[in-house]
Amino acid sequence: MTTHSPGKAQARALALIPLIVFLAIFLGSGIYHSIIGTEFAFYQIKAPVAAIPAIILAVLLYRGKLNQAIEDFLEGASHPNLILMFMVFMLAGAFASITSTIGSVDSTVQFGLSMIPPQFVLPMLFLISAFIATAMGTSMGTIAACAPIAFGFSEVTDISTVAAIGAVVGGAMFGDNLSMISDTTIAATRSQNVELRDKFRVNVWIALPAAILTILAYFILSDGSQHIEFKAYNIWLILPYIAVFLLAFSRLHVLAVLTIGIVISGVIGLFLNADFTVLKLNTSIYDGFVGMFEVALLSMFLGGLSAIMQKEGGLEWLIQRIYSITRLFKVGAERAGEIGICFLVILSNLFVANNTVAIILSGDMAREVAKEYGVDPKRAAALLDIFSCVVQGLIPYGAQLLLACSIAKLSPVELISNIYYCWILAVCAILAIVCRYPRLKSVAS
Repeated sequence: MTTHSPGKAQARALALIPLIVFLAIFLGSGIYHSIIGTEFAFYQIKAPVAAIPAIILAVLLYRGKLNQAIEDFLEGASHPNLILMFMVFMLAGAFASITSTIGSVDSTVQFGLSMIPPQFVLPMLFLISAFIATAMGTSMGTIAACAPIAFGFSEVTDISTVAAIGAVVGGAMFGDNLSMISDTTIAATRSQNVELRDKFRVNVWIALPAAILTILAYFILSDGSQHIEFKAYNIWLILPYIAVFLLAFSRLHVLAVLTIGIVISGVIGLFLNADFTVLKLNTSIYDGFVGMFEVALLSMFLGGLSAIMQKEGGLEWLIQRIYSITRLFKVGAERAGEIGICFLVILSNLFVANNTVAIILSGDMAREVAKEYGVDPKRAAALLDIFSCVVQGLIPYGAQLLLACSIAKLSPVELISNIYYCWILAVCAILAIVCRYPRLKSVAS
């Protein structure tokens, strides 16, 4: 009989209540205001404010000293992954603000309309986002670069904003899932003790068909798109986006890519636009920071909240319950083991709102499940990564949707149903489990 890894917090269901309180306030308010017809329903109660009662409750439920609870919260809120996300939010906001002010977004959209027929816009947004995310290894940087362009296309064509932004988020999650330098890929392979290339060979046979089906769906959706006359554009104003696209393939850190994009945008704006002064550049950068403050603050709040829940054993309790359910099946029932692995990472991701952290939290138990039920470690790693990306791309309080919606001024809940790739990927992954696909003999190294 397998036992859980020692040294972890004692399992405690009560520790999960604070996040449930946050979701009840945030989602409950949004749903209520949607029913009564309030405009911007999900913005009536600000998400960071909704997180405060949950944080207070988590501290009150803490089985230790108040000061220690606060220290645990601060440790979670200042996790390196969250600091990175915070910086990406800030730089993405600055980049989007400057490029919008100097006219880069408009010029890029007009250039795209001159080159790409309207019915090809959605497939191209998905493909470009997928390529950038695969090269950069991060969905956040990809969304920061592509969402403003997608929003611009939606304003001058009959393509809806949610469809355009959904294509970008879907492409970003595709690249995040498959990229060799993605932190989710690295976490999944390390947790299951497999090589990156072996996990990729399993993963690609599930993710690629999902991407192809998504592209076909976008062609069908765009079939009735009307022809749009494009306007004059300045090719120099497109340079910031071209630079970010090319730098994404240079393996530069996402923060360096966004910073260079900001510098190039600022220099071009100062040279080409007499009205764009150094003071306006300063204002644009700061406005970008302000525009992203809410989502950045929420990410830090949720990071601290999940740290307390983890220390108090809430996530441990959740993982143990799933593990106990999988044990009800016959030992050796490989499909049951794979389903158990999927639920481990899905529920972990729902509670921590970070796909990498979810893989790390559920990785040890997933490895035990894989061993007990005869699941190949390569498949276990692929399923961990796939379902963490599916959930991360669909939860309304996750960083990816919050960033995309901050740029496009959308409700995260409104966007969920339009991220077709994540839904299709989930179906493809379930079919892969049911049909025992791909056959590992053909993908083994």
